[in-house]
Amino acid sequence: MGPFLETLIGGLMVGTLYALIAIGFVLIFKASGVFNFAQGAMVLFSALAMARFSTWIPGWLGMEPGLVGNLLAIVVTLALMVVVAWIIERLALRHLVNQEPIALLMATLGIAYLLDGLGPLIFGSQVYSINVGMPKDPVFILENTFQGGLMISLEDLYAAGIAALLVVALSLFFQKTKTGRALRAVADDHQAAQSIGIPLSRIWVIVWSVAGAVALVVGIIWGSKLGVQYSLSLVALKALPVVILGGLTSLPGAIVGGLIIGVGEKLSEVYLGPVIGGGIETWFAYALALCFLLVRPQGLFGDKIIDRV
Repeated sequence: MGPFLETLIGGLMVGTLYALIAIGFVLIFKASGVFNFAQGAMVLFSALAMARFSTWIPGWLGMEPGLVGNLLAIVVTLALMVVVAWIIERLALRHLVNQEPIALLMATLGIAYLLDGLGPLIFGSQVYSINVGMPKDPVFILENTFQGGLMISLEDLYAAGIAALLVVALSLFFQKTKTGRALRAVADDHQAAQSIGIPLSRIWVIVWSVAGAVALVVGIIWGSKLGVQYSLSLVALKALPVVILGGLTSLPGAIVGGLIIGVGEKLSEVYLGPVIGGGIETWFAYALALCFLLVRPQGLFGDKIIDRV
């Protein structure tokens, strides 16, 4: 029982990290109806900025790197992501209002390649580390219940807590605020939203800024675990099965989808791996997403589209 619970907890922790990435996709889709291929590039760009600013700012101010330096780096990086969102709206999205969704889709692909090249150009292409003080050593719990106790990662536990807080804040933002309701109106129909006075350009700057902030949180957590390097943008690929499973329009769906895939990966690797061979973690999520596409294409919590004739 002990090893099973340990695997289950490990899967839940990893699942929350997948869910964090998926939230970025859901945010853009809810406001524009377009799948954002640039989310992975935004994670890499924000993580690179955070890693470099956390070193540069203490050097500029003549202080030791630490908590204050990290807080200043987070503020400066958030401001940078808002500027990036404003530039994206000015140079790309503004000119694509009321165009076919495929035009917006291709625009996000172009933005992804631009950010992938711009980040290393500005901040360098070496492997950087982010140290925000998250604990690295595992801890043992329930030592009196199970022999040797259950080993859990405190770093993953912190990440799960941050993900939960982020989801609650975003859910309240979308449901309870005027701006959140405007975002949902824009997602339903651009032209109808404009006709009632919702400024599309301001809405897109807001939603891309929020997606940039989420990308920064993801970049800090993954950068703290794995280091900041080019492959960080590829972690976004792990979120694709999550949004397919949970539904592209649902924040709770992103969380539930992330947890299902995280737990499924770990349990299948540990218990099915010895029977059918290892490496199940690399393809399990995509196989599960494919099965869902066949039986429920809108995902567990996605909105079902009904066309009336």
